[in-house]
Amino acid sequence: MDEISLAAVRDTPLSVDEVLAAVSHPRAGGTAVFVGTVRDHDHGRDVAALSYSAHPTVETRLREVMEKVLVETTIPGRPVVRMAAVHRVGDLEIGDLAVVVAASAAHREEAFAACRRLIDDLKAQVPIWKNQAFGDGETEWVGSP
Repeated sequence: MDEISLAAVRDTPLSVDEVLAAVSHPRAGGTAVFVGTVRDHDHGRDVAALSYSAHPTVETRLREVMEKVLVETTIPGRPVVRMAAVHRVGDLEIGDLAVVVAASAAHREEAFAACRRLIDDLKAQVPIWKNQAFGDGETEWVGSP
């Protein structure tokens, strides 16, 4: 059975190993992982600090997005086996993991497609907002309503 094995939003450090373990399955011959890391710049500006905030319904919305991706990326006879996603909230430092998503499938084509679609839809549809503080003291909200 295809499934969402992990869908979480946390204020603690993320683990790639946890996400990989969540999508591991004997039917999975391919696993694709995306790791989003806090970088020290954005649009040519130095980033000094970063914080993520989320709506109280964030985990419900994350699961809904994942369920849709699971259905829409499954090819009959070649399903995505498992999907997992975790996103961090709170204050993060340069180099911290902000998001980790993964998908496993019998073949790499489906795993890559599901992982790519999952991170793209998560960023576009899940109510998580980033506040960046730049080196010059200015701040910017990204993804806020």
